[in-house]
Amino acid sequence: MKYLHTMIRVTDLDASLHFYCDLLGLQEVRRKDVPAGKFTLVFLATEPGEPEVELTYNWESDEVLGGGRNFGHLAYRVDDIYALCQHLQDNGVAILRPPRDGHMAFVRSPDNISIELLQEGDALPSQEPWASMPNQGEW
Repeated sequence: MKYLHTMIRVTDLDASLHFYCDLLGLQEVRRKDVPAGKFTLVFLATEPGEPEVELTYNWESDEVLGGGRNFGHLAYRVDDIYALCQHLQDNGVAILRPPRDGHMAFVRSPDNISIELLQEGDALPSQEPWASMPNQGEW
């Protein structure tokens, strides 16, 4: 058995691609438009050959997606949790669980999918403003 991907539905494909690719740093691996079904599938990964996230976008849906907590979360190991959190925050992403411990943080995608960020290797030394930043919302 081999793990292939996790599928999540998105309501705004451009906003989702901006979040996952431009801000988090995932790469679009492939895309499939299905005119008969009126949907697009976009597969993302940290690099080709790695496990993927499948974004499913229904072209004509006015469906309101749930909060995402019943899904759980996606988790990514990152080189510098402070630098990535700063980059996300600078681009309007709320840091819901700041990396106070230099090890773990949580943010949410435009469709409220919870994203866990984990520092590669040992936790980084605690630093401000993260060390004293409170949690906000659900993560």
